[in-house]
Amino acid sequence: MGKQQQGRRHGGRRGRSVKPEANEQVAELLRGERPARDRLIEYLHRIQDRYGALSADHLVALADLMQLSPVEVYEVATFYHHFDVLKEGETPPPPLTVRVCDSVSCELAGARGLIDALKEGLDSARMRIQKVPCVGRCQEAPVAVVGTRPIAQATPERVLEAVSQGDVSDTAPSQAIDYSRYVREQGYSLLKACVAGERDRESVMQVMADSGLRGLGGAGFPAGRKWRIVSGFPGKRLLAVNIDEGEPGTFKDRHYLERDPHRFLEGMLIAAWAVGCEEIYIYLRDEYAGCRQLLERELQRLRTEPPIALPAIHLRRGAGAYICGEESAMIESLEGKRGMPRQRPPYLAEVGLFGRPTLEHNFETLYWVRDILERGADWFAGHGVNGRKGLRSFSVSGRVNRPGVHLAPAGITLRQLVDEYCGGMLPGHRLKAYFPGGASGGILPAALADLPLDFDTLQAHGCFIGSAAIIVLSDQDSVRNAALNAMRFFAHESCGQCTPCRVGTRKAVDLMEAKQWDQGLLHELAQVMEDASICGLGQAAPNPLRSVLRYFPEEIA
Repeated sequence: MGKQQQGRRHGGRRGRSVKPEANEQVAELLRGERPARDRLIEYLHRIQDRYGALSADHLVALADLMQLSPVEVYEVATFYHHFDVLKEGETPPPPLTVRVCDSVSCELAGARGLIDALKEGLDSARMRIQKVPCVGRCQEAPVAVVGTRPIAQATPERVLEAVSQGDVSDTAPSQAIDYSRYVREQGYSLLKACVAGERDRESVMQVMADSGLRGLGGAGFPAGRKWRIVSGFPGKRLLAVNIDEGEPGTFKDRHYLERDPHRFLEGMLIAAWAVGCEEIYIYLRDEYAGCRQLLERELQRLRTEPPIALPAIHLRRGAGAYICGEESAMIESLEGKRGMPRQRPPYLAEVGLFGRPTLEHNFETLYWVRDILERGADWFAGHGVNGRKGLRSFSVSGRVNRPGVHLAPAGITLRQLVDEYCGGMLPGHRLKAYFPGGASGGILPAALADLPLDFDTLQAHGCFIGSAAIIVLSDQDSVRNAALNAMRFFAHESCGQCTPCRVGTRKAVDLMEAKQWDQGLLHELAQVMEDASICGLGQAAPNPLRSVLRYFPEEIA
């Protein structure tokens, strides 16, 4: 019997052995803490932050310290786009990476030319250029990220200047309201009143329900109803907060986080109190390095001077995966796994994070909790127009004079939003089309610019509002190209778990790149993706191409 067979029979370890030097390096990065399975992604970040990439030796050492198989560590590391996993003998990447967003808004603003120009002046020994999906700064398109520092309205000159000056790190936003100022302005008074019994859980949940506030991450589930459902399940409950806004065109969560983080944190703590959540997990997208610094700082201030006895609050860092914006994929990632959506039922409200009842909320949903409870349900519900209720934070980018986050009444039309909030179209541009809900929300023609923008109003037209990410196209743009850009994004971001999405998005890209579209085949493919994909990514990915087929046939003839 050979040695390999003996090893198998007696449970001997197979594969690469742990190198002492790598073991010492990884152990030092774990800083003596007892390794936790759910912190695997955080440990991978620490290794890459220190050594610039993930070598096989470091992955094996990490697996050994965590008592995992190397394949478990490897499959997680290779799932996320922001991890550079080195193959055997592969040279580590240059010390600096310049990422250029090539999603719809940045493509409209000239991202392709920027990428080409940067590649011409590339010093491959010092830096590399990467095309990346949306980085959440669409109002500043085109955007480049030098190291972790975002460059707004990026030009080759601005990017190379940042590189030459070594200005490559994002910093916490200076305009944020800090803990001391927030408390001086009566911050956390409402939370204290709730915990002191001046407000009871039932009345708080009723106000939330009466306000009509719906989840503002895209799905639009009524917030008050969700609180009641989760609170009805026995056992230790958890709160998971989703700040992984990766939908192309969306940047509202970052906008509010950079300006008033404690309004969100107070809303988060009130929700946890009302539902009885014993621990809180905040999932922040890795692209928001400055926001991470901000949250780390303000959470520390909160813990140092707590307004109440705080539950455990864990801030977790994503690693570049759009799919983790889907609630169950985010839960998987929080557990230190690949971010693959779960089959449902059971739903997260009953079996969520670590198998426990979980209240999952988008950042902005929690941001409005304090205002609604202080001002009343009627205050929030009374802002709608055109038969709708509430307020909406629209992330607007594209061919308008004033892109940015615009707070407007729910039910406002695209035409009203552009004219009254965005300063109209850019000079020389005429409205042609718009994405009402980011890349996945479909595309509507100018002829439908008077539809109310809200939940449940756009489905009849093959679209939805989602996270209210508006990308405005003009008569100087190709809707066909915009739809192709969106489909390339979905093909890149598919987690690969289900065939209709994994294969369907790539097949759709191939068909959409043809000079003439095979319309019959594209219709059939879109139907299969919608019917058979596990999660919303594959189900919604056909929306832009269907919109072109339905509203812009002249562009594909």
